[in-house]
Amino acid sequence: MTSPTSATRTETDSLGSLEIPADAYWGVHTARALENFPISQRPISVYRDLVRALAMVKQASARANRDIGVLDAERADLIDRASQLVIEGEFHDQFVVGVVQGGAGTSTNMNANEVITNVALELAGRPKGDYGFLSPIDHTNRSQSTNDVYPTAIKVGLALDLRTLLDELALLRESFLAKAVEFHDVLKVGRTQLQDAVPMTLGQEFHGFATTLGEDHSRLGENASLLYEINMGATAIGTGITTHPDYRPAVVKHLREITGLDLSSAVDLVESTSDTGSFMSFSSSLKRNAIKLSKISNDLRLLSSGPQAGLGEINLPARQAGSSIMPGKVNPVIPEVVNQVAFAVAGADLTVTMAVEGGQLQLNAFEPIIAHSIFQSITWMRRAMRTLRVNCVDGITANRERLGAMVGSSVGVVTALTPFIGYAAAAALAKTALLTHRNVGDLVVEAGLMSRAEVDKQLSPARLSGLQAVTAAIPIILADADDSVAR
Repeated sequence: MTSPTSATRTETDSLGSLEIPADAYWGVHTARALENFPISQRPISVYRDLVRALAMVKQASARANRDIGVLDAERADLIDRASQLVIEGEFHDQFVVGVVQGGAGTSTNMNANEVITNVALELAGRPKGDYGFLSPIDHTNRSQSTNDVYPTAIKVGLALDLRTLLDELALLRESFLAKAVEFHDVLKVGRTQLQDAVPMTLGQEFHGFATTLGEDHSRLGENASLLYEINMGATAIGTGITTHPDYRPAVVKHLREITGLDLSSAVDLVESTSDTGSFMSFSSSLKRNAIKLSKISNDLRLLSSGPQAGLGEINLPARQAGSSIMPGKVNPVIPEVVNQVAFAVAGADLTVTMAVEGGQLQLNAFEPIIAHSIFQSITWMRRAMRTLRVNCVDGITANRERLGAMVGSSVGVVTALTPFIGYAAAAALAKTALLTHRNVGDLVVEAGLMSRAEVDKQLSPARLSGLQAVTAAIPIILADADDSVAR
């Protein structure tokens, strides 16, 4: 960890002594974690809101311990001030333990204890490692255990991180709504099972995307409330051993004030310490959103396919050359990357499910992989939403002429005329249109079934797309319908 000539300080735990870089704010417990868990090569500092949440928990505990008289005001104030600096974004580079670790999060808790303690010592004008004056365990971790600090910090961190995800989701929804307005009068052929169906507008299609995202915004917000029940005061297994009777309500009160979240203490601390079902439910809501984003991305890729031999209804912004061998090819790379993020989120959700199931008796040892999986999902989804909005949706254009031509020649429009000419005549016209590739409206007029004015009225974009109610004022013509079409 250090070269022979590097300045170090010696720290000791129950396993022995280690040399710690003199300028490091972390200590011996973190050093052991760095040796033990070189797995992910990703420090917990990659999840900024998790680090901030850890500091919030430590700050709330210091204030609660001061209030109930188990920690003197001087030490409590130092821990409080040091925690605030971390909350504000300082010293995050000192949170170095890997996101994937054994020990149910103990290494993360000790990393936080050591960093905050050494920052506090520095504030007091004392050297790092002067634990006789201020101890990571006896003072910064007073009335706490990893088993209540870590899950509480995960919940608070996820709630904070979710805010930025919801902000991006709202912006993406607004982008689709803007396109819905822009394309409100662009008639197109709808499709079911990849086969031609009845007409609609491109605006309606994009409005549907926006509605889906709005629903997910609501569901994610609802599931966030599952994170607000915390087990602070539970300590090791939920019995509250080593805590003062007044600590539990005091720490929850302070944490509510610090976070601004509607936190509450679990009714049963033993159950809450062992159960991680809230993480599974929250992860599931993220997966739902990711899969629906993926479906929207699939639709964008289909609608833009071609440009000559595919649907070619819309144009996605060209973001990069699409082939090293085919000149001029441009691929839908932005929806493709969103698809891949969705696959990763679905996989992460399975990881969370298995980790939740893997808990035993009074504790789930696998909360580190739960935290990593969910925080990564939020991070990737937030970035995917932004690139989908900025690099794709905002620049989408419609191929209006192509869409108009497809609607004009589509047999699906004859469905709109069935109340006026009858199903049998409509079916015969559809068959003729398919064989001759002629405009359905022209065939209806030629057959004498409706006037040009009547046809144009019923086949107007507003009526075809359902934006204007159809009034069956024209009588249904049944007599000799098939013969008329045949002529």
